[in-house]
Amino acid sequence: MDSLIIIGVAITGLGLIGLIYCIVKAFKARKEGLEGDELTERLKGLVAINMAAFFLSAIGLLVVVVGTLL
Repeated sequence: MDSLIIIGVAITGLGLIGLIYCIVKAFKARKEGLEGDELTERLKGLVAINMAAFFLSAIGLLVVVVGTLL
C-alpha cells in the first residue's frame, strides 16, 4: 500500500501549499497598511481557500494513516 502513502503525501503537500499561500497573502495585505474594513474584505476572500487547503491537508494525512495501517 505504498501508493496510498505517496498519494496521501501529495494531497497533504497540496494542502500545505494552499495554507502557505494564504499566510503569504495575509501578510502582504497587512504590509500594504490595510486596516479595518479593507483588511477584513481582503481576508474574507482567503477564507474559502484556507478552508479548502486545510481540508486537503487533513484528507491527505488520513490517506497516509490508512496506507500505513494497511
